[in-house]
Amino acid sequence: MEPPRDQGLLRSDSIPEVGEDVAATVSMAETLSEEERDELRKELAKVEEEIQTLSQVLAAKEKHLAEIKRKLGINSLQELKQNITKSWQDVTSTTAYKRTSETLSQAGQKASAAFSSVGSVITKKFEDVRNSPTFKSFEEKVENFKSKVGGSKPAGGDFGEVLNSAANASATETIAEQTEEETH
Repeated sequence: MEPPRDQGLLRSDSIPEVGEDVAATVSMAETLSEEERDELRKELAKVEEEIQTLSQVLAAKEKHLAEIKRKLGINSLQELKQNITKSWQDVTSTTAYKRTSETLSQAGQKASAAFSSVGSVITKKFEDVRNSPTFKSFEEKVENFKSKVGGSKPAGGDFGEVLNSAANASATETIAEQTEEETH
């Protein structure tokens, strides 16, 4: 009689992979003795029975779990919220998240400081331009022009008012000139 081969998961003969030649599978089945086939059939039945039992146990456990959740008032939406909250806590506790958060915070602070300094530089440049002799000379010319055209208002005011009145005065002069030309 032949020495018994390893049974079950530790068998020494190979199991054909999907796509292997059918002839190789058939030849392997032909090389088994009748005793080996009987043992394999018994093992197959035993494994199928264990799988069925485990499936039944799993179904019973899932039913019991659903009943406990129902009694506690836990529904699917609450579970989803809890899962999301836990997942978010897990993510925020990772070192990668903490490093990324710190880096983004520092980058935001640097960007904010850069924008602030750019704003102050622009403001200073406008102040420098306004205090420059060229601008003062231009402002005086506009005021002189305004006093010649408008006459009734005292000189001064802010630059925006001066420009608006100068624009209105030049528009009035243009209309007066056109009217004069049409009458001649």
